[in-house]
Amino acid sequence: MTQEIDDKLQYLLNTLDPDASLAQRHLWLHGVMEWIRGDDEEDIQKAVGRVRLFLSTVQPLTEWRLRWREWWLRFVTDIDVTPLLADAGFAPRNAFVSEMAHRLRKKIIPATPETTDLGELFVLLFPSLFDAQWIKALDEKTLQQLQAVLLQPMAQEELDPVTSDLSLTLEARETALTQMAGMDTPGAEELSYWQEILIDAISYSLSQINAIGFASEIRTRMASSESTARVFHELPVAMFSFVRVLRLHGAQSEATQLSAQILRGKLQASKLAISTVYDHLDQHGISVGIVFMLKQVRDRVQRVNQLLDCLMSEQQMLSAARMISRLVRISRDRRSLRKLWQENTHLTAAKVAERQALSGESYITRNFHDWRALLGKAFGGGLVMGVAVWFKFVLSALALSIFWTGLTAGINYALAFVVIQLMHWTVATKQPAVTAPAMAAKLKDIDDPEAIPAFVDEVAHLFRSQVAAIVGNLLAVVPMAILISMALQHYTGSPMISDGVAFRTMSNLDIIGPTVLFAAITGVLLFLSSLIGGWLENSFVLNRLDSIIAHHPRSRQLFGTERAARWSQWWRENISGLGANISLGLMLGLVPSFAQFFGIGFEVRHVTLAAGQLGAAAHTLGLEVLQMRPFWLALLGVTLIGPINVMVNFYMAFRTALAAQNVQRVDRHRIYDALRNRMLYTPFTFFFPPSGAAGNKPQS
Repeated sequence: MTQEIDDKLQYLLNTLDPDASLAQRHLWLHGVMEWIRGDDEEDIQKAVGRVRLFLSTVQPLTEWRLRWREWWLRFVTDIDVTPLLADAGFAPRNAFVSEMAHRLRKKIIPATPETTDLGELFVLLFPSLFDAQWIKALDEKTLQQLQAVLLQPMAQEELDPVTSDLSLTLEARETALTQMAGMDTPGAEELSYWQEILIDAISYSLSQINAIGFASEIRTRMASSESTARVFHELPVAMFSFVRVLRLHGAQSEATQLSAQILRGKLQASKLAISTVYDHLDQHGISVGIVFMLKQVRDRVQRVNQLLDCLMSEQQMLSAARMISRLVRISRDRRSLRKLWQENTHLTAAKVAERQALSGESYITRNFHDWRALLGKAFGGGLVMGVAVWFKFVLSALALSIFWTGLTAGINYALAFVVIQLMHWTVATKQPAVTAPAMAAKLKDIDDPEAIPAFVDEVAHLFRSQVAAIVGNLLAVVPMAILISMALQHYTGSPMISDGVAFRTMSNLDIIGPTVLFAAITGVLLFLSSLIGGWLENSFVLNRLDSIIAHHPRSRQLFGTERAARWSQWWRENISGLGANISLGLMLGLVPSFAQFFGIGFEVRHVTLAAGQLGAAAHTLGLEVLQMRPFWLALLGVTLIGPINVMVNFYMAFRTALAAQNVQRVDRHRIYDALRNRMLYTPFTFFFPPSGAAGNKPQS
């Protein structure tokens, strides 16, 4: 050890003051933890070496150890240990939103050392994962030395040199310390302070499990069987019986071991009862709040088992060190907003991806017949988008304020998308968000030898489908825009847009400008709209709105029984598409307006809309436009917009679907290798559809 470290240790030993204020005593302990961590870039062995140095230094210092034991007595008297053991890593309330707000508040406002809650102080003492590592690295010999030097009563031969004034109060102090802070082995009918704390923590955790188990939103979703109905009534009885046997016979008796096994069995039964709620959620929609509560129960059952292990262990110091190391890791995760979001939205993402997969199947063509049918649907979608392009220019000519321009444009797009949906037509760039989950569903059984080849086939089918959809949209939207412009010129004397607007439109679509960036951002909006559609459908099912529409007395009175049932089924089948289409239309209109409000020059770059706008500009300028450089640069820009829209949208949807299917990184590399091989050896399968039943067979 260097002289600097020795000086720090000497300073810490000299400043130990049992009579200091609560905050000062806790700051002293914080200083000891900082000294143990050191400045060695998280060297575990050096940290363990400092612990040994500390113990070997203070062992012969009788007067210091007396001051320490008085300090320790005041520490365990003032501090409340139960919140740390029972609540570390758990939400103060069983609600996702309140926990998110709590973690955000803790990130902004740090903990204070002036506290009697060990859970709050613990974060200040052990702020990093390195603390968990060096605590876990403490060997049994070091832990036994720590117990002998700092926690056990001092031997009489050590006390003889001490002055008589101090020795007058030693007996009373040592008796209290033995009971309150000792890790000594108690008698059969007398439990140590550590064991009493563990019992309190277990009782607290069981009460939290019972509270969630009896919550109405959980009870109504659990499987209705006699075993699940009584399990939460039996938990407190099993705990009471265990504690009574423990106090009568001690921790190592056969009767206590048997009672502990019974308690563990009741805990497992409660965990199984809670798990039946997932079956209900899978059928009737996912709630983030309910998923959060279920995870709390699973984690608390695991915590109770860990506390029981510590309570029943013959090596209490080793068990305590392992528990503290585990709590450091848990406390670290407890402060993470990202981890909270990932853990509690995983099932929601999975359910949204699953619902999108069901609707995405209809947009994937596997043979020539399906490919030709999709081409016709895309042609119909292009006709509607041509009308939307004309109406967009009409709204721009009104020169409304920023907000109203964006809102009216958004309503225009939303109406166009809804009409396309109701007519069962399609828009190319919206497909990847729903087709990617359909492809990822092929990876549900990733260990199946046919899973990855089947997935690669789906990618080829999707690529062909996208080509068909884009071609169909462009073959319709450009002629439609030109026809509308020609009709307007014939009947009104002026085309859809003026020469100035035509030149400005081509300039905006120029490939040299920010067209590529704007196309990528538009792809993100396309993906977000699909998430909104999936979330809306999940909420529709979760709140049983289809049942309300079909069976509520007012609904039946208003529509009639049969019509209410049909209306319910219609909403059930179309709610996701309506949510996605309306949200996409509004985002395409309003996001540029909000960006402009903050001084950001963002414009939507959607391939179908851009192609229609370029067609209208070309008609206004006439055949001479073919000799203009801005036209060809704009045409190159439109050519890039489509692939970028599709790739960004597909990539984000595909990554979400992979996360929902829990596909690991190794399996993802296998997928990428299979895709590269297909593109290298059979590239034509990505462009030309197979004929007949061949399209339904996976290719090797």
